[in-house]
Amino acid sequence: MNRPESPNLLIPIPDVQAERDDRHLAIERVGIKGLRYPLPFADGDATQATIATCNVYVALPEDQKGTHMSRLVELLEERAAPGATPLTVAMLKPFVADLVARLSAPGGRIEIAFPFFVRKLAPVSGVASLLDIDVQLTAELASGAFNATLGVSVPVTSLCPCSKEISEYGAHNQRSLVTIVVRPREPLQITDLVRIAEDAASCELYGILKRADEKYVTERAYDNPRFVEDLVRGVASRLAADGRCGAFTVEAENFESIHNHSAYARIARGW
Repeated sequence: MNRPESPNLLIPIPDVQAERDDRHLAIERVGIKGLRYPLPFADGDATQATIATCNVYVALPEDQKGTHMSRLVELLEERAAPGATPLTVAMLKPFVADLVARLSAPGGRIEIAFPFFVRKLAPVSGVASLLDIDVQLTAELASGAFNATLGVSVPVTSLCPCSKEISEYGAHNQRSLVTIVVRPREPLQITDLVRIAEDAASCELYGILKRADEKYVTERAYDNPRFVEDLVRGVASRLAADGRCGAFTVEAENFESIHNHSAYARIARGW
């Protein structure tokens, strides 16, 4: 049986979005927000399938009525198709350039957030487990200039230096979240930023710990007390010395174990 012809081939369909708008107001960003889509992502030699939350925008000239939203989804669909090349930090520039070209737009912006899993070995037993890291990528092309950011939110342990100093035994500690956003001069890997955050903490986290591991991480944190101020300064000093990093922001939040509030610190440079 012959398949019926597409309705698009039988009758003309007006392209309302391409019509003229006479209000003379350009729009900085128009597009789709909060679209969840499966995307492959590669960090170094590690490739993972993940579920990303995507915002995709273009700039709209003052004389154009609307943009073609379906083309924004098509951009993501092509990268989710079987056999598609995984997205990387280095691919952000051609990704947003493709967006601008297919919409004939003066500029465009892509924001992608997803969980990325780092495989870790427990410090004593060597048992393997996964630790989830929240990743945020942005890529923007405007007036011919390209800008991108790579962000990670890394959970760590911090132990209070003051509590250790004034207590006869023990010290309060807590889980902390270190968030790093970098504008790279050269390609950076997610695991590079994770390592920098963990090195600045009292101790890193693991998915699985045996008793010998638990003893190690408890004593490790006690031997490396860190205020929230120490966390952001430790990370910022590493980023400032790394030639691959341009502008950066470092935030740390300690979810206090002896208070019903968090301790917080932030350093931003170069924005």
